Amino acid sequence: MQRKPDAPARSDVLVSIRGLKTYYSLRGSFLDRLVGREAGSVKAVDDVSLELRRGEVLGLVGESGSGKTTLGRTILGLVSATEGSIEFEGREITKLSEREFRALRREMQIVFQDPHASLNPAMTIGQLVEHPLQIHGVGTRTERRIRVAETLSTVGLDPPEQFMDKYASDLSGGQKQRVVIARAIILNPALLVADEPVSMLDMSVRAKILELMLYLKRELNLTYLYITHDLATAKFFCDRIAILYLGRIVEIGPSEAIYADPKHPYTKALLRAIPDPDPHSSVPRDLPPGEVPDAARPPLGCTFHPRCPMAFEVCGWETRDLRDLLEARWALQAQERYEAEQAVMGDLTTLEAPAPRIRLHAGRGRTGAEMAALLEAVRDDAPDARFWTGVKRIVADGDHVEIEWFDPIPPRPLEAGPTTVECHLFDDDALAEAERRRGQRASLDAVS
Repeated sequence: MQRKPDAPARSDVLVSIRGLKTYYSLRGSFLDRLVGREAGSVKAVDDVSLELRRGEVLGLVGESGSGKTTLGRTILGLVSATEGSIEFEGREITKLSEREFRALRREMQIVFQDPHASLNPAMTIGQLVEHPLQIHGVGTRTERRIRVAETLSTVGLDPPEQFMDKYASDLSGGQKQRVVIARAIILNPALLVADEPVSMLDMSVRAKILELMLYLKRELNLTYLYITHDLATAKFFCDRIAILYLGRIVEIGPSEAIYADPKHPYTKALLRAIPDPDPHSSVPRDLPPGEVPDAARPPLGCTFHPRCPMAFEVCGWETRDLRDLLEARWALQAQERYEAEQAVMGDLTTLEAPAPRIRLHAGRGRTGAEMAALLEAVRDDAPDARFWTGVKRIVADGDHVEIEWFDPIPPRPLEAGPTTVECHLFDDDALAEAERRRGQRASLDAVS
């Protein structure tokens, strides 16, 4: 297969992303649409900036729902960007028409997660791999056939004559993924977006596919955007790693630095989740509770704070955190005690709307003082819960209680050695503000 020429020396940046946002609009109810009311949006990618250098492998790592796939598809033009810019080889591509983008797609291709679903069962392997050449009008039929054979041989399907006239159903999972890779590289692209390329494969063939991709990177001067939830394969495959959480990059840096000295609490949690084959290993598995929150209504401040073991005053505590705290408490209580406390707290549906302050109505026949006393009892039972660091004041007023949390502060990207991290733990201004708020809360407690 023809080797792609070396990139020009003018710049080592292949893809430059600045302030990228990709939101999916929610349709809402029929009445919402009738009156023109906005139903909100899912913030799949929320203000991402990064650079992808020529010849490198950049890993996008995160749980399901973190925005990895949407980011990759936005770069490829398969999903429209809501805001921000993407430059490919110095050319802004977010505003290109479909016709303009079609020509550009020769330079950027994708390897899908599921090789079984991404191959047309009615086409032969030769037809599947040749199809991109036909779409872009490359060569004669004879020339295309020769190029298909060369490409199949390059990806390890050798001799190619044995595979050209077979169908996808005749191949194993690993062979199918080699066909998918062959189809992706046959146009000699500069960028390959690999979306979980080994997650659907048997463990015995995963390393072989990754080794093949590294071989192709060297031989064809490829640049990879490697999307995965698996930090173990990312360590083997990637030069740099970007950790995504709820549409934002919370940490990015060289692979060695991410593994040797992770900064963000979420990165540390992902590393602790990597299985260890040593049965005598004593690595703690204290993974964060819960799941990735709803991207349509993300937490205030730092989006990781509801699950973070290190969250403190400035991280963005709010109404939904109180609801989660009470629900977790009641799940462990006897029915009688749960009913008694729930009767005091009344209807908690008002806590579902994110806000740093709220006026809660006590249960029927109960007073705000009873509700405040119950909340203080909850605090006394778990004084070390991170939630309480964000509570500014709790004040009873008749049959209501007013609860106020400290205003949320969104984290900002900060240099932390060789990595960049979005975390208040590395922000001197945020740490100073947290100290000021502790003093403020102590003063309010003394007055009350």
